This record gives sequence, structure tokens and C-alpha cells, in this order.
Amino acid sequence: MKPSFQTIALVGKYNSAELSEPLLRLANFLRERQLDVLLAQQTAERIGSCPYRSASMAEIGQNADLVIVMGGDGTMLNIARELIEYKVPLVGVNQGHLGFLTDVSVEEMLPTIEEILAGEYSAEDRFLLNTVVRRQGHIVYQAYAFNDIVVSKGMSGRLIELEVFIDGQFVYSQRSDGLVVATPTGSTAYALSAGGPILHPTLEAMVLVPICPHTLSNRPIAVNSHSVMEILVLHAVDCSVHLDGQSYIDLQMNDWVVVRRSENNIRLLHPLGHSYYDTLRQKLRWGEKL
Repeated sequence: MKPSFQTIALVGKYNSAELSEPLLRLANFLRERQLDVLLAQQTAERIGSCPYRSASMAEIGQNADLVIVMGGDGTMLNIARELIEYKVPLVGVNQGHLGFLTDVSVEEMLPTIEEILAGEYSAEDRFLLNTVVRRQGHIVYQAYAFNDIVVSKGMSGRLIELEVFIDGQFVYSQRSDGLVVATPTGSTAYALSAGGPILHPTLEAMVLVPICPHTLSNRPIAVNSHSVMEILVLHAVDCSVHLDGQSYIDLQMNDWVVVRRSENNIRLLHPLGHSYYDTLRQKLRWGEKL
């Protein structure tokens, strides 16, 4: 039997000028159903005066039964990383452009949320990447990525040289603009634009996609999601590692970037009838006449 949701947290895109009206409409809708409503602190600050209690992301993770994220995929990526340790399910209401992760439209928001509250939904678990940067034997950076980690050249524009190991085994060295390591969720993001394959979200796999490799035989490769990737920066004038395009750290020569799947998953709730292939067809405009 699917659980009931009594405490609902609402998180909105922080810099959206169109946030207040639909979010407050949803909050009032939930309160009319005798549900407890929390607003993320930055969301509450954006809205201003309102009758709902604000909470930090830690408080939301500890107390909410469900988190509704209103924004685009970027907002969902950020919130998923912050809540990965709490195992609270997420629903995405799309106010962005593509909407691979935020698949509930604002127009259908209220009836869809009502169905989810009644237990009419499908659940999907997605894993994140846990990334550590080691420098001279010490950890200097650690963070999660939902889509991808990207080791890439910087403003100098010069190629970087990397060595890649998987589960302790040497795979290849490459001179390139960089390397993308993506989850199935992130396979439709940077990895796709760099020529990588689309991975279905249920696959237990990660994909490594070189960015403009100097040797054309360096091709994308899919590996088991429980593999451990180690990327050694052999030579780089200017190099960094980016996580979901939202956080980064500059790298030095002989730094190691170690990537493994997260211990916890993020659970996404979708409306009944949700189809990943429908989403691909719509968002990637497959079959449209030119």
C-alpha cells in the first residue's frame, strides 16, 4: 500500500518572477485538504509575506513526506542533491524549457497533485554520482551530481590530458577538451550533445563521453553503475571539474577525480501513464517534419 503524504514541502525556482501565483495556488490547494505545508526558506523569501511556515532544506528533509519542486530541470537537480541523504520523494512541476525531470505542467498541476496524494502515481528511483577530488593524497572536494560530472579545459582553450581507470584497471589516456561521466538521467544532457548514447533511467549503468578527443577512436563507453571511475589529470594549463553545471572546483596536474554512484537514490513520482519514450519524443522532437 502506498504511503499517505501529510507534510508537503514546496520549493520554487529562486530567481523566477512568475513563481508566486502558481506556488501560492498550490499551497492553498494543499491546505484546503488539511495538509501541512512547508516553504523552502529561499522560496518564502522570494514570495514575501505569506501564511506558510518556511523551513531549511535540512528541516524539509527531516519532516516532509513529499517535496514538490516548481521550476525547471536545473531546480530539480539542485534540490535532489540537497535532499539525497533524506530519501524524501520528489515531484516536479515544470516552469522551465525541456522538463525531462519536471514532468507535471502548471496547467495540470492541481488535478495531477490530487491524484498523487490519492496514491495514483508511479515511482522511479534514480542514482546520483558521488564525486571526490584527491590532491596529494588528501580529499579537497566532495559533492553529488544528478546529471553528470565534467572534467573540462578552461579559458586557455588548450587540450587537457587525462588517464582513465575503471575499477582499478587502466582504460585509456586521452587528449581532449574534456570528459563527461553521466548517469542515465544525465545521458540526455551534456553527454547527448557530446555524442553519447541515451540510457534508459532503469539501466544500472553510467556512460563516459569524451569531448572533442584528439584521437577519433576515443568513443563513448557505458559501464556498470557500481564501477568506480578514477580520472587522473596528467597535463592541463587550465582545468576544472563541474557537477551538473552548478558547482565546480579548479583542478591541478596530478589531481584524481574519483566518481562512484551514491549510496542513496532519489525517488521521483510521476503521474500514472507517464512514459519515458513519450518524453523523449516530445522533448527531442522525434518524428517532426522539417
